[in-house]
Amino acid sequence: MPEWIRVTGAREHNLANVDVEIPKRRLTVVTGVSGSGKSSMVFDTIAVEGQRQLNDTLPAFVRSFLPSSARPAVDLIEHLPATIAVDQRPLTGGRRSTVGTITDIAPLLRLLFSRAGEPFVGYADAFSFNMPAGMCPECEGFGEVVDVDLDRFLDRDKSLEEGALRPAVFKVGSRDWYLLAHSGRLDPAKPVSAYTEQELEDLLYSTTGTVLLEVAGQEVNASYEGAVVKFRRRYLTADAEAGSRTKQMVQEFTTSAPCPACGGTRLSPLARDSKINGYDIAQFSAMESEELLAVLRGLDLPQAKPVVDALVTQVGHLVEIGLGYLSLERRTATLSGGESQRVKIVRHLSSSLNDLLYVFDEPSAGLHPRDVHRLTDLLHALRDKGNTVLVVEHDRDVIAAADHVIDIGPGAGDAGGHVVFTGTVADLVKADTPTGRLLADRPRLKQRLRTPTGVLPVVDAKTHNLRNLNVDFPVGVLTAICGVAGAGKSSLVGGAFQRQHPDAIVIDQAPPHANRRSTITTYTGVADQIRAEFAKANSVSPALFSPNSTGACETCSGLGVVFTELASFDGVSLVCQTCDGRRFNDEVLGHTLRGCSISDVLEMTVAQGREFFAKSRKISPVLTALADVGLDYLRLGQPLTSLSGGECQRIKLAGHLHGKHRIYVLDEPTSGLHMADVGRLLDVLDRLVDRYGATVMVIEHNMDVVAHADWVVELGPEGGSRGGRLLYQGEPRGLLEVPGSPTAVYLRDAIAEPEGSRV
Repeated sequence: MPEWIRVTGAREHNLANVDVEIPKRRLTVVTGVSGSGKSSMVFDTIAVEGQRQLNDTLPAFVRSFLPSSARPAVDLIEHLPATIAVDQRPLTGGRRSTVGTITDIAPLLRLLFSRAGEPFVGYADAFSFNMPAGMCPECEGFGEVVDVDLDRFLDRDKSLEEGALRPAVFKVGSRDWYLLAHSGRLDPAKPVSAYTEQELEDLLYSTTGTVLLEVAGQEVNASYEGAVVKFRRRYLTADAEAGSRTKQMVQEFTTSAPCPACGGTRLSPLARDSKINGYDIAQFSAMESEELLAVLRGLDLPQAKPVVDALVTQVGHLVEIGLGYLSLERRTATLSGGESQRVKIVRHLSSSLNDLLYVFDEPSAGLHPRDVHRLTDLLHALRDKGNTVLVVEHDRDVIAAADHVIDIGPGAGDAGGHVVFTGTVADLVKADTPTGRLLADRPRLKQRLRTPTGVLPVVDAKTHNLRNLNVDFPVGVLTAICGVAGAGKSSLVGGAFQRQHPDAIVIDQAPPHANRRSTITTYTGVADQIRAEFAKANSVSPALFSPNSTGACETCSGLGVVFTELASFDGVSLVCQTCDGRRFNDEVLGHTLRGCSISDVLEMTVAQGREFFAKSRKISPVLTALADVGLDYLRLGQPLTSLSGGECQRIKLAGHLHGKHRIYVLDEPTSGLHMADVGRLLDVLDRLVDRYGATVMVIEHNMDVVAHADWVVELGPEGGSRGGRLLYQGEPRGLLEVPGSPTAVYLRDAIAEPEGSRV
């Protein structure tokens, strides 16, 4: 049997006709600078082709229900196993999807209670909040009820004539407003604060009586409804309108609270009454995985031993992969990209299938260095079952755990796309590549620290697992907030700090608000300037040069691809055959600016565009900011929906490099960054502090950033209920001496202490 996956002539995106061999039944890490072509090779070429060929083995009827992909730009891929791709796209599934349901642990738990719960129920559906037999009849299994928030709904200081009812549906003069104001029950000129108890009841909740209303010249008696009753009926029932504007309006004037009937457990009384060792299934689901694992190991249930053993194995995987702080009831929509990917991994660890190809996208994202070895142990476990494991990674420890390394580069975009090294980790350290040169390099503690000019206090922080924390963040310096996953970092900075200091600019990894038509140029605001230059050079309307207007290709409507929706599956996109992906019609493409069409310009990288528009006072600074944050390899017309979480964060950061803001908060800005690019990011953060006097705070696990900081705040010592405490605040050097600090252990291992400093 061939021992290698052989790729010949890979040309997807920036890959330069690449030939490469990947050893089977080994852990291979693909690395390289950001934008070098790693994902183009691993996901867009190998994973896509593996899944495409696997789908082709299915009957045509089955294939008609599955998403399909065009064959990637590659001459040949030989000896390719069945492929499972595990990326960082957030898990979906709606309000009913939880960690328990997505990992298939919840069905095992329901089976356990159906076999061993007392009083005996006997069927698993009775313990499912997604099934009629098990869901709470009051909240229908959602665990919460949504109702009108009177404080936002009603301005008691105003009269009806002054707009006391805030929702737009009760706008003064509207039909719904008229039915209340002219009902004869209320004085429309009287402030609501002066209403009697009965008048307030009539305004909000009454459902009796009629109101005389003139319709088409005739008088009719309309049924009377209080404002809250009408709002509930119209917008909070199961068949309520679901438009985006309606949702926004409903969210503005409502609040959600745990269902009073089930206490937020989502379950029926029958399900909650059945217990094992004094715990009902909702209490099992609410436990953090580490606590649940201890409880499961203590169960003595001979009649359900196989189920208990399976649960111990599956919940154990959650703990092993560094997610011991998650509960089974945690909604999947609240998980980060890194957490989502690790949850997906759990689903595959109990599989008895082997000789598969598993493909992972930076599975260490969001992991503290202490937990990375747990991840590598699980990757080795998948390998040792006889599978091939292919990982895109930048983390030194994950690279060090590889059996084989492929380094792609040497640069990003057009400067990348080549295999610059293949071999062992030991040989990579000696190789003259960006990764090889930096792999053995160690961060240094900064010798000259900036002096704070004040403090930004956080007082009595209680968000999520925080334990009434009081923390002083120094002004005018770079602060790193660290701690293991789930320790409370985001709760402190993104929650408590932001509420107490609302002028802070928070730059997280959430995608910018975008759709398929949003590109680098439209998001940064230079699209209009580029169109204006084309219009001036050709004496035509700027609208011609917008793919959303008159110049768009008629076949693809300016998208460059023809997109097909597939219900609940991922959509399928194919390059438009009319415009060959160029987005515009032939007339528009005939107009040029300094020898380039609008399509040529949108195909330029940020670096190329920066040179092309060097004399533009409006375009050049924007492209320079993008280059400064390491995004010079992106193409100007690249859709925002194609960017990674780290790229999204940096493109948002680029928009704030003018230094007009006083406080910047970044959530793991090194996510997705190669070691060579981390230095560029630190230069950008230094510039914000030194040139503009800004206060910069970063939530980080990367020891290069922690060592470079002026101040460190660590939370812990563990995640979830065992976290939320302040372990340390002070200079980085002081952290090294803190007993019980998970970060101190890895900072000591990471740093080198020669003389010299970046500052």
